[in-house]
Amino acid sequence: MKDLKELLNQSAREIAASSKTSPTAVGQVSTAGSGRDDELIDTINQVFSLFRINYHNQFHAAFGDTQVLNQAKRLWKESLQPYSSQHILNAARKVIEESEYLPTVHKMLTTCEAGLSEYGLPDVRSAYMEAANAQSPKNAQEWSHPIVYLAGKTVGWYAMSHVAENLTFPAYAQAYRELLKKVLNGEVFEVDAPPRLEHNNDRKADAETIRRELQELRDLLAD
Repeated sequence: MKDLKELLNQSAREIAASSKTSPTAVGQVSTAGSGRDDELIDTINQVFSLFRINYHNQFHAAFGDTQVLNQAKRLWKESLQPYSSQHILNAARKVIEESEYLPTVHKMLTTCEAGLSEYGLPDVRSAYMEAANAQSPKNAQEWSHPIVYLAGKTVGWYAMSHVAENLTFPAYAQAYRELLKKVLNGEVFEVDAPPRLEHNNDRKADAETIRRELQELRDLLAD
């Protein structure tokens, strides 16, 4: 009997071949547009076809209504847009191999993020821990990637060091994912050069700095 991985690969090949000879749409979205958009639409359709095959009853219970299915495909297309088609399909296969439950878009995002090492990027949790534990001056440290530093700077270094993780991690994850989209779309970032611009944690942060950074954290969490 063929093993699961071989069956998945065979299904993916058949679905991919079918998508090239069939009308392609995600939630009634027109295929007229950029090549990248067309490719992503095909990819999302392939992912949903794989899920329909492997999670048959769960899939039809969740997406039995055409309108709900169309809305879900639009959401997945927007959420997974930064990633290459192959990366998305690899994540879908990984989810199928490891879970007996139909994944949410959040599960797919975290699975995609777990494979970020191929782009030289840490996953969100690893990036947060790196930023939270970095010594000062922050921009004099060696970072695994500049956006790890920049996301921490967005949250605020005082907050990263002194505010509870249950508040700073969601804010950091939001900032990191926004920067991640830009990196995967080709934008280049650098760590700020002048160390003197960084707060020195060896000295007590002044009250105005603390007030400003905590307000910025509140604003991030309110978005």
